[in-house]
Amino acid sequence: MKKAQIRKDRVWLNEWYDTESTGGRFERHDALFRNWITHDGVPGPTGVGGFKAEAGRYHLFISMACPWAHRTLIFRKLKGLEDMISVSNSNSYMGPDSWTYEPEAGRIFSGDGDDDEYIEYLYELYRLVEPDYSDRATVPVLWDKERQTIVSNESSEIIRMFNTEFDGIGGESSRDFYPQHMREEIDALNEWIYPNVNNGVYRSGFATTQEAYEEAVIPLFDTLDKLEARLSDKRFLLGDKLTEADIRLFPTLVRFDSVYVSHFKCAIKRIVDYPNLWGYTRDIYELPGIADTVDIDYNKAHYYGSHDTVNPHLIIPVGPTLDFNTPHSRLELAEDSSPF
Repeated sequence: MKKAQIRKDRVWLNEWYDTESTGGRFERHDALFRNWITHDGVPGPTGVGGFKAEAGRYHLFISMACPWAHRTLIFRKLKGLEDMISVSNSNSYMGPDSWTYEPEAGRIFSGDGDDDEYIEYLYELYRLVEPDYSDRATVPVLWDKERQTIVSNESSEIIRMFNTEFDGIGGESSRDFYPQHMREEIDALNEWIYPNVNNGVYRSGFATTQEAYEEAVIPLFDTLDKLEARLSDKRFLLGDKLTEADIRLFPTLVRFDSVYVSHFKCAIKRIVDYPNLWGYTRDIYELPGIADTVDIDYNKAHYYGSHDTVNPHLIIPVGPTLDFNTPHSRLELAEDSSPF
């Protein structure tokens, strides 16, 4: 393999956040690449066409530390796409030059054997497609090996592609995590949970004023309190079956006590202090294949070892001790014990 030749000037920016113009508030950028893979290659809801669902054609660049990338990894697992869509995990450390990859993990599949190229930094992948790209380079990235381009870096859309578009070529078609009759409810949950919980932990952790921090952390825990009540009589957010809404919430919950409580100052309560949320998190973790997508030590190494503005000495704490395999009684809430 050989290193991909990409312009190296530092005109682009990859700071964790710029809060000078936002009153100390962390504001997440929108995804730039919004193309869709479809079963027949015709254009999807956004972007251009030509991205047909084919086994072996697509590759995921991720970091297992990132909850947005974690969503895509879970869908890849539960939909049986592991033999169809290859994946590369980054090194845990993310510096000012974005996520880094070892040569084999950074392969862009540009040729055979010694002609194959690799990227070292994730931003290089973006610049292969947009030479003047100067925004943050984020995971996940869904890469088209055939066209040598980025399909999408929007996780909420990648998981919907995985949910349906590969069903006709071997995807687990019996598992639909965004069924037609539940879409309105799933969308409503996502619109409520995403800003307050998924992004709320980041808005708390990257805030640079007390006001901005409290604007984020109070709604975060108000929402967790409401989710705790909601889960008192339901196994999952919408009943007996796991849906997209659960898969989007789980990555935040599974990182919460080991990272967000201390590192992001989300310390009003821990997830283990919520009986229903803690049981719910363990229930999902114990579903077949899910534990394979979780690496708590890697997550801690990333967050505590990369965010020097939050943790200047980059000390990784010992603990907490969390056992996601302890028994729970969530099955008693369901009439149908099958989650799928």
